[in-house]
Amino acid sequence: MTEASPAGASVAAKKVLIVDDDYEIVDSIRYALEDQGYRVVVARDGNQGLALAERENPDLMILDMMMPKRSGFLVLEKLRRVREAPLPVIMITGNEGSRHKAYAELLGVSDYIRKPFAMDRLLQAVANLLDG
Repeated sequence: MTEASPAGASVAAKKVLIVDDDYEIVDSIRYALEDQGYRVVVARDGNQGLALAERENPDLMILDMMMPKRSGFLVLEKLRRVREAPLPVIMITGNEGSRHKAYAELLGVSDYIRKPFAMDRLLQAVANLLDG
């Protein structure tokens, strides 16, 4: 796979940023996405996630809610203020609270998935957002 493939030629051109501090979850998601042909960039905390979102300009972000340094909510709030074009975001969380889901939706998340989740559910959400 090359970086110079024409837009729309394959999903290989699509870049997904995973922002999560749980190594097992990150590795599982990365493996599944790369297996589908996506390019993956990983951040281990919210601050790093914001920096990579700016530098790497991903097509999609998979964002954990609870992380060190900056929560997923704070990442989303900042992204919405500084980014011209909205970045599709799938928020993943172990939190069961409906208030959190409502706030995530208010901030414009594209999808909200509770942990533990079936990888097929996440891959379908990614495909829906990136491939139409």
